Amino acid sequence: MNVQELLTRYAKGERSFQGIVLPEANLEGANLGGVDFGRADLRGANLTAASLSGANLSKANLRGAKLERAYLSEVILCGADLTQATLTTAHLNESDLSGASLNGVNLCDANLHMASITSANLQGANLSGAKMGGVRMWKANLQDANLSGADLSEANLCEVNLTGANLDDTDMSETFLTGAIMPDGSIHN
Repeated sequence: MNVQELLTRYAKGERSFQGIVLPEANLEGANLGGVDFGRADLRGANLTAASLSGANLSKANLRGAKLERAYLSEVILCGADLTQATLTTAHLNESDLSGASLNGVNLCDANLHMASITSANLQGANLSGAKMGGVRMWKANLQDANLSGADLSEANLCEVNLTGANLDDTDMSETFLTGAIMPDGSIHN
């Protein structure tokens, strides 16, 4: 299947495209709300400014994908591979990224308000300026992540690994840090 066929079938009401293989597809600005891309191969795809609100992308391969300014509210990304993906200023509020691989991902200025990112790997991720109020990141790996200027107010960071993370100017008011490994290697009580 190619991009045009996908868009035509979607326009006719089809929503299930599980396991679709479209590496480096150009879906810039596409409106694919509610689409099911579970286990899809979208490596290197261009989804800049695309609307995927309410979509299922669980266990999808999005390595190196471009998702700048994408609307991903209430999206299921459980177990997805977003290694080295770019999600600057993306809207991921109330999305589920539990168990996702987000190594080296760029989430600069992204909106992750009330998202679930439990047990996800964000090692070396750029979350500078991200809006993450109320986010649930229990047991996430944020080792060497850049969280400078991020809003983590009222977030659950229990048992999170923050070793080597940059927390300069990060708002951590009312943040739960029980058992978290802090940037200096100490464990928060």
